[in-house]
Amino acid sequence: MRHYFIAILLLLIAFVTNGQEKHSLSGTITDAETGEELIGATVYVDDLETGTISNEYGFYSLTIPGGIFTVRISYIGYNTVYETVDFSSDHVLNIELNLTSTSLEEVVISAEKNDENIRSAEMGVVKMDVKELETIPVLFGERDILKTIQLLPGVSASGEGSTGFFVRGGNTDQNLILLDEAPVYNASHLLGFFSVFNSDALKEVKLYKSGIPARFGGRLSSVLDVHMNNGNTKKLAVTGGLGLISSRLTVEAPIVKDKGSFIVSGRRTYADLVYSLVDSDFRGNSLYFYDLNAKANYKVSDKDRIYLSGYFGRDRFGLENFGFDWGNTTGTLRWSRIFNDKLFSNTSLIYSNYDYKIKADFSETLTEVSSGIEDLNFKQDFSWFINTDNTVRFGLNVIYHTFKPGKLESSGENEINDIILEQQYAYESGIYLSNDQKIGARLNINYGFRYSMFNAVGPGTVNTYANDGSIVNSELYQQGEGIINYQGFEPRFSASFVLNETSSMKASFQRMFQYVHLLSSTTSENPTDIWVPSSINVKPGSSEQYSIGYFRNFLDDRFETSVEVYYKDLHDQIDYKDGANVLLNEDVEADLAFGKARSYGAEFYIKKRTGKFTGWIGYTLGKTEKQFDLINSGNWYSARQDRLHDISLVGSYKVNEKWTISANWIYYTGDAVTFPSGQYVIDGRTVPLYTERNGYRMPDYHRLDVSATLLGRQDRKIKSSWNFSIYNLYGRENAYSISFREKEDEPGVNEAVQISLFSIIPSVTWNFKF
Repeated sequence: MRHYFIAILLLLIAFVTNGQEKHSLSGTITDAETGEELIGATVYVDDLETGTISNEYGFYSLTIPGGIFTVRISYIGYNTVYETVDFSSDHVLNIELNLTSTSLEEVVISAEKNDENIRSAEMGVVKMDVKELETIPVLFGERDILKTIQLLPGVSASGEGSTGFFVRGGNTDQNLILLDEAPVYNASHLLGFFSVFNSDALKEVKLYKSGIPARFGGRLSSVLDVHMNNGNTKKLAVTGGLGLISSRLTVEAPIVKDKGSFIVSGRRTYADLVYSLVDSDFRGNSLYFYDLNAKANYKVSDKDRIYLSGYFGRDRFGLENFGFDWGNTTGTLRWSRIFNDKLFSNTSLIYSNYDYKIKADFSETLTEVSSGIEDLNFKQDFSWFINTDNTVRFGLNVIYHTFKPGKLESSGENEINDIILEQQYAYESGIYLSNDQKIGARLNINYGFRYSMFNAVGPGTVNTYANDGSIVNSELYQQGEGIINYQGFEPRFSASFVLNETSSMKASFQRMFQYVHLLSSTTSENPTDIWVPSSINVKPGSSEQYSIGYFRNFLDDRFETSVEVYYKDLHDQIDYKDGANVLLNEDVEADLAFGKARSYGAEFYIKKRTGKFTGWIGYTLGKTEKQFDLINSGNWYSARQDRLHDISLVGSYKVNEKWTISANWIYYTGDAVTFPSGQYVIDGRTVPLYTERNGYRMPDYHRLDVSATLLGRQDRKIKSSWNFSIYNLYGRENAYSISFREKEDEPGVNEAVQISLFSIIPSVTWNFKF
């Protein structure tokens, strides 16, 4: 690693020691109406054919030789601004861009430079403008970023209506989901049918499937980086929506005009209220979720800004004698500082918590079960804009994990013995360095590394297990005492070579380590799944992914196409031995099996970005397999998420100035599943016989969703729209689960029973803004 680090430093020194005198133009780019920073806005000097883009905080820095040049500042959907700048000295230029009025033929569904997909070194990366969600039909008509990214190649849903997702064959827990830098450990509401993300509170969503930058770590498959809106610094604004199952309201306003602002966004479902009106027996019970996003920021000086953001969400399900609730809490305090025209800094303190609680009151005995995970996180990130051709990022972060594997407590007349599993503690840290470099007019590369460390610490009693699950050693550790240490070197590389004005070739490599793991006893995400740390018995997972792709645009960048091929090796993967028990099991590590996995495939993508009709076609041809010595006789077997074919068709057509119609069609190969291969009889009782792990398939999945959006009042004071949608238009009864039971009229003969969740589901939502 030392030689790799020295090599990067020598390259940087060579870039800095350029004898020609240069000067810098820097500043921030914002929306003129709201004051929101614009991410990925282009700053370009046409005479020199060079430029840069604004970072995730709207900051840019452009360094060029001395002289007088015209600088073009542009962002898709906004009017372009031209500024003449004398580069005989350094300048600070803050730019406000105005939204452009879009004609029927000029509709766009991208927020990036027209050919950025060709020139950028990024591959396997999708940047999604939240505005794209407005017309895409989804379950219950609720705009949802997690449902929308499932329509992209390489990404697939973990189940019917679920917000859980697989990326290039990885497990759902191998996706790092960040909300304003804070990890979200369970991103679902209502058992996965809604996500925790309220679209009204969001600014940008970016998904990394490969070529993951060195500043991210801790997961093996992907990073979903979600940024909240900062709040309107110009004026009071209120937005919201009323739907059949949920409503939402967002309020944003200046604290001090052009210096600070806040945003508060809330959402709640009211299925329990509707049920209470229909069925009086349901009154007094609860079935709903709520979430609240809040953020404030203040410009302390021209170089300093403070941000404070938080998310608070909870699901509640309660009957007369039973209650179940779960949810996330996150908080981020961030200080952004511009040290000079080349150095930008972010210092963040981050809090994240997920927990669930189950209460049951029977026979005059109250029983409570709970579990969770809690993080305290410090991050320091720097961006160093050396020159137009080199942008260096470096930094560090340290996370203190508290794992709460579970406890059961009871009180009352018939109380049972309490079960309290020991909490576990660990430090997870990392340092990183990377450079985004342009070499000539054709080659763009991003290279760097991350060095990650994980330290499990006391207090606690740690058992070591043999292969048969028996305890071979038990040791007590004191407060703060080191239990075990893991480290990992994670090189990252991605590059693009521009073949001509419309096409390029790209390649990437990444190594990742994952030190925390999700244990689940079900085939789909469940609120009672528990997070556990790497330990003496559980090694950290690791992966290497290789990708290569061809990218091409057609017809003046109106059509974007790509083909990406990938291969991913995953090591030290976790699965369960047969008959394993997760809930309140202090020896759960003894029930785990460890092995490896591999995933490979090809992704095809065609997107039409402008015009009356926009949309995309995504197709993934893939294979995902696992191999565990203690499972399936040590032979390779299909992972549950192994899907040979996965197709998504998404289209939107603007009929006129009032109406827009949209549709999407999804198809994928049925999940691999373990079914009984036969049966035998013991004492007159039929017992199923299981042989091969995941040797069978669920039926293939497909459905068609449609929607229509009608613009209502559209003036300076109020804007409104109606969205009408139908989920699963042709009523396909997709299998949620299949079980087997003995036929009532034929004893000894089994039959398969399929459970389907949704048929045709219509929905209506009224959206407003004033």
